[in-house]
Amino acid sequence: MNLKKLALTSTLLVSTLFAGNYNVDKDHTNVGFKVKHMMISNVSGKFNEFKGTFEYDEKAKMLKSLNGEIVVKSINTENKKRDDHLRSADFFNAKKFPKITFTLSKIEDDTAYGKITIKDVTKDIKLDFDNGGTIKDPWGNYRAGFALSGKIKRKDFGITWNKVIEAGGVAVGDTVKLDIEIEGIKEK
Repeated sequence: MNLKKLALTSTLLVSTLFAGNYNVDKDHTNVGFKVKHMMISNVSGKFNEFKGTFEYDEKAKMLKSLNGEIVVKSINTENKKRDDHLRSADFFNAKKFPKITFTLSKIEDDTAYGKITIKDVTKDIKLDFDNGGTIKDPWGNYRAGFALSGKIKRKDFGITWNKVIEAGGVAVGDTVKLDIEIEGIKEK
């Protein structure tokens, strides 16, 4: 009987310690993407400025909520000229639409469902979900991590700029691959 109580108490304690609200740890998070260039290769990029919060339930070992915000002007493909073009009205129009937002709707098995807003256009999105779980770090912080990946069509969000190339095809593909790694620190 005492062992059962101890096991139950330990389980509740662990659940209480890890369950709760987490802030996205910018230093250990990557908001990345890839898009076809000239139909033959991919250009990779990321956003350097973002913030977010999420709720993780250790007892259920599951992400319960996620809200994120990306600063569009922070786009970084390691090419200033291209990044300036991406910030322009041809693509994101960062002055008029300074933020991209995401809100998780639900998790089912290994799939995350949510709403993404780009250029004031909100669409439902389905992403692969890889649950990294939780740990207590060497400094006494509780951390949770997970990854989201999937595809969106940029034209669905009014990002339509393109050039036809001489050999056929276009300069920029319509499909954008998202690759997001998130780590958060539990609020104290």
